[in-house]
Amino acid sequence: MNSVRTCLGCRMRTEPSVLLRVVARDGHVVPDSSATMTGRGAWVHPTAECVEASIKRRAFGRALRSDIALDTSTLRATVGVSTGTTSNEQAD
Repeated sequence: MNSVRTCLGCRMRTEPSVLLRVVARDGHVVPDSSATMTGRGAWVHPTAECVEASIKRRAFGRALRSDIALDTSTLRATVGVSTGTTSNEQAD
């Protein structure tokens, strides 16, 4: 049986090769394209729509189990998302 992962943005289950793994490093959400970084990871389609949906839903903080607001600017730049008024994921 092949492994499957769920995209944080659209919630679609698919193979890891289709998704981009991200991890939290020093308060930033950073892409882990080789899927080899240590620590807890989350998966998202490398599209502007899925990244923005994940940010809007505040999914990165929950999935990566972070107690602080995570800066998503590095991830946005990687997938080519234009930055709006803020690049930080807001805490509850």
